[in-house]
Amino acid sequence: MKLGTPLSDTAVRVMLLGAGELGKEVAIELQRLGAEVIAVDRYPNAPAMQVAHRSHVIPMTDPQVLNGVIMAEAPHIIVPEIEAIATDVLAQIEAAGLATVIPTARASQLTMNREGIRRLAAEELGLPTSPYAFATSAMELAEAAHSIGLPVFIKPVMSSSGKGQSMIESLEDAPNAWAYAQSGGRVETATVIVEGRIDFDYEITLLTVRSLRDGQVRTDFCAPIGHRQVKGDYVESWQPQAMSAAALASAQDIAGKVTGALGGLGVFGVELFVKGDQVWFSEVSPRPHDTGLVTLATQTMSEFALHARAILGLPVDVSQRDIGASAVIYGGMEATGIAFEGVAEALSVPTADLRLFGKPEAFERRRMGVALARGATTDEARERAVLAASLVKPTAA
Repeated sequence: MKLGTPLSDTAVRVMLLGAGELGKEVAIELQRLGAEVIAVDRYPNAPAMQVAHRSHVIPMTDPQVLNGVIMAEAPHIIVPEIEAIATDVLAQIEAAGLATVIPTARASQLTMNREGIRRLAAEELGLPTSPYAFATSAMELAEAAHSIGLPVFIKPVMSSSGKGQSMIESLEDAPNAWAYAQSGGRVETATVIVEGRIDFDYEITLLTVRSLRDGQVRTDFCAPIGHRQVKGDYVESWQPQAMSAAALASAQDIAGKVTGALGGLGVFGVELFVKGDQVWFSEVSPRPHDTGLVTLATQTMSEFALHARAILGLPVDVSQRDIGASAVIYGGMEATGIAFEGVAEALSVPTADLRLFGKPEAFERRRMGVALARGATTDEARERAVLAASLVKPTAA
């Protein structure tokens, strides 16, 4: 692919569908390579909109509106960055040859719905997963929980960042879990996944990169990323996560199979559970992963640079440069246009860096930024990142 000049007839136009903090970093990397970036999301002044060449605010799940924006902008490449998109439109655009969908329209359709990707992984590819069932009512949820065995985790089939997720240890909690899942889904749906608990030692994200080299698709793996979650939402991540050679080989085999089945180019965030040498598939995102923010401190090319290069057909380098960690900075309040105190103190922590996302509205548990740090060990990097994050104090304007 030839790379042209933004805002000219030679421009390579890339449309981001979803303009959050991950899309912002992708937009910056694309612009460094001369791409023209159009950011689209459901709310104004989203992070990636603040750095894009143009932006649009639309209801992302409305097929007519989404198709209208795509037709008007005529992008060469469409990059879905969130789950709640009218993916049927992307399939039509791809089938008509009007744009390349990253990684593919089918991948976007499958991965935006936990049912689609779980059936692909477990039933078509035969990959090891937790026991699971799908439920379309509180009664079915309770029946599935009883069959699988308590405790179980309840998740909307369409959600992200832990929204609508809960764990129940009693069948009496099924109605509340059902109601909570319905309130937290990305789109209106009446289906949840009920998952049995796996006795795992730790969980990782294995960033898997499909790119072109000499005209052939190749798959590369970043060093495994360990992470800690609270209520399904990541609060810390570190790279590398120590694991046995056998476990790493199994993780790469699983990630290679699932991303190969999805096809296309770009970064995939493959989430896996690990116990000793045993590995189970959990989920996959066909885009940079929130836990991968740590790569801004650790890798020669961050996951965002890797994504930008891969989708433009350019060579990639997945090598790790440093040991590092990330820690989330939450809003801690409901307010618009918040400010941040303690930035200087946070940046005084050795090796620390910050990314303040610029989200226009804060919520109690909304990610507003992330602290990054390096260290001689993952423990040292984590201590520094957590300390730096704790020193940043969001305040009302």
